[in-house]
Amino acid sequence: MLIGEVSRRSGVSARMLRHYESLGLVRPSGRTGSGYREYSAEDIRRIFHIESLRSLGLSLQEIGRALDDQGFTPSALVDDLIRRTRDRIAAETELLTRLRRIHAAEPVGWEDVLQVVALLRALASQSAAERQRAALSSGDEVPVPVDALVEAVLGEPEPNVAGALRWALARSGGGTALLAEGLDSPVAAVRERAVRALAEMPGDEATAQLRGALANRDGTVRGHAALALGTRGVTDAVPALIDMIVEGRNDTDAADALGALASDTATADRIATRLVDRLAHDVTGAPARGRLTQALADIPGTTASRALVDLSHDGDRAVALTAAYLLRLRDAR
Repeated sequence: MLIGEVSRRSGVSARMLRHYESLGLVRPSGRTGSGYREYSAEDIRRIFHIESLRSLGLSLQEIGRALDDQGFTPSALVDDLIRRTRDRIAAETELLTRLRRIHAAEPVGWEDVLQVVALLRALASQSAAERQRAALSSGDEVPVPVDALVEAVLGEPEPNVAGALRWALARSGGGTALLAEGLDSPVAAVRERAVRALAEMPGDEATAQLRGALANRDGTVRGHAALALGTRGVTDAVPALIDMIVEGRNDTDAADALGALASDTATADRIATRLVDRLAHDVTGAPARGRLTQALADIPGTTASRALVDLSHDGDRAVALTAAYLLRLRDAR
């Protein structure tokens, strides 16, 4: 079969077939009387093998070795191809993400594009000071894409930089849904960064995500969500806040949040009743009972007062003394 017919059947151009021949990959088995290359069925089969290996990303040099070295084992080469392909995909994915973020910033001119690129690089800098400057300057001229800020927030280990990033994200007014995805991260630090950022986000959407976080499997997430909801006046946080007091996790802040939530008589009485129920039925151990007693201090109303009177006669002397002291403080107000 002559080269033109081989090219038509294989889809490989005559020029490429000649290139293969120059590299020694395919050598036509014969020549016609007029000197034209003539390919055998075995030659054509070899051409298809070459094209198959090219489709896997092998270089022509690697293909030649694979086809001619009888002792060649492909596993190492295939492993290397997998690694190279993963690296290439990662690089292309990173480039695509960067381009999408630049597009989301809606640059008017090339100067805007360069500013966005500079900010994105600064957010990924090894220098904490540079990352912090980028966070504080974001949005002044060209806005940083929200997903870039969320990514930075979830990955930032430095407290000062993290605070600046949360401020920048809250100012941007977006990213709530992306932060909520971070609540289910397998990495505990990422979950905590996500809930802390949500706690600083304004609006109903952030409040809804924080409500959902009250059921999170991570106690740290539940605690931050409960404290944030307490400052927003959301009484759904009361059970989680009481759990924090019992467990001794940020119990002082949790008690303060309960006091802030007890802004009307009905709510104050419900909170006091919950505290008393935990004291009566669920809690063993003096430290936890003492913390629950102290939490009644900032709960107004008759329910809390009656509870403190009863506790002033408690069998646990520390609880009784604490309750009596709190009663004197209430009487002095």
